[in-house]
Amino acid sequence: MRGQAKDTVLREMAERYGGEAPAGAAAPNPVISVMLRHRSVRSYAERELPEGLLETLIAAGQSAATSSNMQTVSVVAVRDPATRTALSRAASGQAFVAQALVVLCFVADLSRAARVGEATGADLFALPMLDSFLASCNDCAIFAQNVALAAEAEGLGTCYVGNLRNDPEHIAGLLDLPPGAVALFGLCLGYETGQPTGVRPRLPQAVVLHRERYSTEGEAEALARYDRTFRDHEVAQGRPVGSWTGRHAARLGSRAYLAGREHMRAVLNRLGFPLT
Repeated sequence: MRGQAKDTVLREMAERYGGEAPAGAAAPNPVISVMLRHRSVRSYAERELPEGLLETLIAAGQSAATSSNMQTVSVVAVRDPATRTALSRAASGQAFVAQALVVLCFVADLSRAARVGEATGADLFALPMLDSFLASCNDCAIFAQNVALAAEAEGLGTCYVGNLRNDPEHIAGLLDLPPGAVALFGLCLGYETGQPTGVRPRLPQAVVLHRERYSTEGEAEALARYDRTFRDHEVAQGRPVGSWTGRHAARLGSRAYLAGREHMRAVLNRLGFPLT
């Protein structure tokens, strides 16, 4: 039985890297299997979540590490169809956001700390600093990934929505966020319908895993091989032909893609984050 589990993990790991598992990698473990099978799901059935599952997922999220145990995360769970549609419009019109059963909006929330400081009379002079905001962003990401993993272990499909940052002030108004709170991203949850999407191959470990010191030796060759793997996968999924390295120009070299996010610091300032 253990041999079968090992073969399964090796097969899943090979799929994650587009054909070949990293040398020496094999750990038959159901949690790792769920992680390796992760896919972004953008088509959801009209099937409700079991009672109590949302609360269980949030408990899994709250079980994640948090910087200094400050827990500067809040989650707004959006089920209302009209609000989901508004979130969809704000997120570049992505239809699956409106279709999901629930959209969890992850909020970097320093407002609660400010209220605690006011109630206790403490001088929280570090609260407006950039470091406090970065710690809150980290907490949000770790919290959300725990939720996503728990959701996928329960058979749900998930998809992150970073485009909520296109208009953080609009989203803040939509969700009634107080000053010192901003929605960083959303996480769509639901049961997948239609043709399942494939597991998208990731960069080879030779590019990502550095031992003792950072090294770029062999990077260009490894990226060229990955471009071919990535291109083959996209074609198989019926997506436009393109390379991974080519995406850098489309994403990081395009003002249109930013959709206003180049003004993020000023927006955060207006939302109550001095970032000193």
